[in-house]
Amino acid sequence: MLDSGIGSWPARRARMTPGARAFVQDDAAVTYAQVDRLVEALAHGLRARGVAAGDRVAFLGLNSVELVVTLFATARLGAIFLPLNTRLAPPELAWILADAEPVLLVHADDFDATVAAEPVAALGLPSHRFTASGGRGLDTLAEVAEVAGERIDVEVGLGDVFMIQYTSGTSGRPKGVMLTHGNIAWNAFNLLVDVDLRSDEVALVTAPLFHTAALNQVLLPTFLKGGTSLIAARFDPASAIATIERERVTLLFGVTSMYQALAQEPTWATADLDSLRSALSGGAPIPRTLLDTWQSRGLHIIQGYGLTEASPGTTMLRAGDGLDKLGSAGTPCFFTDVRVVAPGNDEAAPGQTGEVHVSGPNVTPGYWRNEAATEAAFDGPWLRTGDVAMLDDDGFLYVVDRVKDMFISGGENVYPAEVEQAIYTHHGVAEAAVIGVPDERWGEVGRAVVVRRPGTALTESDLLEHLGGRLARYKIPKVVVFVDEIPHNASGKLLKSRVRELYGTPEGTTR
Repeated sequence: MLDSGIGSWPARRARMTPGARAFVQDDAAVTYAQVDRLVEALAHGLRARGVAAGDRVAFLGLNSVELVVTLFATARLGAIFLPLNTRLAPPELAWILADAEPVLLVHADDFDATVAAEPVAALGLPSHRFTASGGRGLDTLAEVAEVAGERIDVEVGLGDVFMIQYTSGTSGRPKGVMLTHGNIAWNAFNLLVDVDLRSDEVALVTAPLFHTAALNQVLLPTFLKGGTSLIAARFDPASAIATIERERVTLLFGVTSMYQALAQEPTWATADLDSLRSALSGGAPIPRTLLDTWQSRGLHIIQGYGLTEASPGTTMLRAGDGLDKLGSAGTPCFFTDVRVVAPGNDEAAPGQTGEVHVSGPNVTPGYWRNEAATEAAFDGPWLRTGDVAMLDDDGFLYVVDRVKDMFISGGENVYPAEVEQAIYTHHGVAEAAVIGVPDERWGEVGRAVVVRRPGTALTESDLLEHLGGRLARYKIPKVVVFVDEIPHNASGKLLKSRVRELYGTPEGTTR
């Protein structure tokens, strides 16, 4: 094959295990041979619609076989897959689409209203609507082709861009993280070294596939090994436990809120979870009490540290690392290097905090059409993560804070600058600062500290209603605190650290 990228994976796996189940959704199974046929037919259809190497194909929809088939078919043409966060509001999606300039938007019928909304519709993007149906919802976009006789085989190298995943930026605008075919492949190799996935793996995929963790840490490595991914459109704890029991699930991924919800299900105590071999987590550290709850059922949650820019795997706390290291993010993955840099750009000594830098073949080459952000993010081969951590004497990484103001709510990154920009669109706001505060269910939630414009009677409900439709729901603050003034330094710069001291505790919630 000329194609050495991700688009060739269905064909390579189909020639090894054609009859094995690749995906199951809504009790309908799709074999590896069938996946290859679906991908090939869709690639022909996309090419007929004008999609060529380097073009972007956007996808808006919940977890589905259609999402995965579109991903592989796009890659088979040497084009670039653009997964869109289904939780974003139309103005947010419109900005991303305008920046990435896809030649086609493939969307599920669940999102007809979003695509028809003025900010998105105004872009005039060619689009294709489908109804999820086990991979066959895209039949009207695909073209029937004899796989053996008309195979598409475009020359694709590991250094070519495979996907752009947008992450919110500290400046308030998202940045498109470019991930190459090689980034994804090396990340999968790291995961396979760490977790020992097998060809009989049965993975439950309930976290959103538009995020890097569920896609790159679970579904694609499972596909590479020839296992089965059970795809659920949404996470439902009762359904997840029932599926684990019925399908004998061996691999699970979730963020803190998902593992908490599973442990709170009435069937948790008596459920047969013996088939589970690996339970992976990322996004934010899991509280020790929750780790102990899972440990009481004989299940060790494997925590790791990662970020979209690293595809995402960076470090892993492996099952054999011992209970005394719980709370750590583990040690670097096999093909990835990590250092902690203290102020002054010297490597930090054990126990000393500093910024985490990451290097390896899984690390992004940079941000889409954003040379300034790319240059600022790298120190030679090292990616500056913006996270503060320390290494202990054994080389285990402990993430202690963030250089950036970002916080993580239910596994979703929230950048205060973006939320603050939306708050400022209300005429009653004179000044605003957003911080993350601890929350038992979501890990962290937003709290807005707001100074009213003189002469206005802005209320919390007024402001939250204003933000609805402008921001994804997980970005909207849960509490608004009204104050007379927000702390600044002598030069007039807002002091976020002081805002956290005053309003980041339960006592600091006076409205």
